[in-house]
Amino acid sequence: MENEFRGKVRHIFLKVVKKNKYLKKPMLFCMTIVLMGYYALRHLADNGKRYASIGFVAIFFMLNSSFAFPVMVDRGGFMSLDVPDIKQETEASGMAEVIVTEESGAVLAKEPVMEDEIEILDDEDVMDYYEDAEHHGLEDEDQYTLDEILEENEDYQVETGDIPNQQDSSKNAFYAEDWRLVLINKQHLIPEDYTFELVTIKGCMQCDRRIKDDLLAMLQGAKDEGVNLVIRSPYRDMSRQEYLFNRKIKVYMQKGMSYLEAYKTASQTVTVPGASEHQIGLAIDITSDNYASLDAGFGDTQAGEWLAKHSCEYGFILRYPLGKESITGIEYEPWHFRYVGKEAATIIMEKGITLEEFVESYS
Repeated sequence: MENEFRGKVRHIFLKVVKKNKYLKKPMLFCMTIVLMGYYALRHLADNGKRYASIGFVAIFFMLNSSFAFPVMVDRGGFMSLDVPDIKQETEASGMAEVIVTEESGAVLAKEPVMEDEIEILDDEDVMDYYEDAEHHGLEDEDQYTLDEILEENEDYQVETGDIPNQQDSSKNAFYAEDWRLVLINKQHLIPEDYTFELVTIKGCMQCDRRIKDDLLAMLQGAKDEGVNLVIRSPYRDMSRQEYLFNRKIKVYMQKGMSYLEAYKTASQTVTVPGASEHQIGLAIDITSDNYASLDAGFGDTQAGEWLAKHSCEYGFILRYPLGKESITGIEYEPWHFRYVGKEAATIIMEKGITLEEFVESYS
């Protein structure tokens, strides 16, 4: 069929050129265009299924990307943003005006915000903006010094032999099924069948019971070296995670961002609900008694430097290191530490890699 078509085109070309030699070049150009179009259509026809598959994969990737519109990735019910409240609070604040479309409820900023003008807000900045009765108590997180925690757990008995899923330290092998290496981020939500048992650290502060021994040992190690640590935000339930995330979105929208811009920026500093390690009790925010702010400056303090150097000795890693934002999807957080076990933590911190890179290479 291909040769027959080419033959017909060539025959027409020769026939026209034979009668009108001055049309040789225009006809040659036309014949080239016709043949190219023919071959392009043949190629699409022969590879239609392949291109359709690529298209479906591309659509699937966009719908499940970390910054996809929340309706597309909603699983934990964090789409609790009250659009009328957003508009009312924005108008009252005198900040950038927003437009709420009646049909979709989408929120759009009248004036776009340049990326280099974005001010990254920490949790404390967001809390300063609001005093909601419906969220009473959520804004007051527990904070305890290492002395308070160690005193509370003075009679705590170290558990041995009954902790499930422990890794054999005599083997230099790691398994994705190990609870200590579970990867939780914006691309890997908390598995629906993931289970764990909480234990009290002090007051209402809790964590996965399997990490408490090493946490207490780290606090004692810091105390022995004259480092004062303050523990805050270990286990965090879904309601608090939703509260932090939604509030941060609202603040960014008041600064003139569209909803999608605010969602993208908020997810750089507050993990999307359902994708936070705090929700499985393996992550802990740690500051000191003389530097309580959750910002990059903590990394330059005595406590921040001690943790960055010694936390791996107790099974903890700096979860969101500087320069790895493109991998973790989260801004540098020198206060955020995640338990992964002593063996994995030593490798991660010595090599200067992230949990994502470790899981990909060693599991």
